[in-house]
Amino acid sequence: MEPDILDELWKVIEERAGGSDEQRSYVRSLLFHEKGIDKSLEKVGEEAVEYILAIKNGDTGRSVSEAADLIFHLMVSLKAAGIHFDQVKEELEKRRAGMNLHD
Repeated sequence: MEPDILDELWKVIEERAGGSDEQRSYVRSLLFHEKGIDKSLEKVGEEAVEYILAIKNGDTGRSVSEAADLIFHLMVSLKAAGIHFDQVKEELEKRRAGMNLHD
């Protein structure tokens, strides 16, 4: 079974966050920006708007791309807030259990 892509992405975000100051990465630039957490939150807002516009305009390819950007930036903002992605997954599992859905 292949690893879950969201788990893999979270692992990369954590690795980049824990890197040294000399290591340059987009994740580190968001997490350690002079604006603090506001920078990653701004990116979530920006990507949310781009996603909404792509959906509204019926552009499937762009909608998929913007959805991926939104999820990525949401995950970075969780890291900036000190919230582990597993907490979100656990919440989703609780909600799914409450729906009595079957595979």
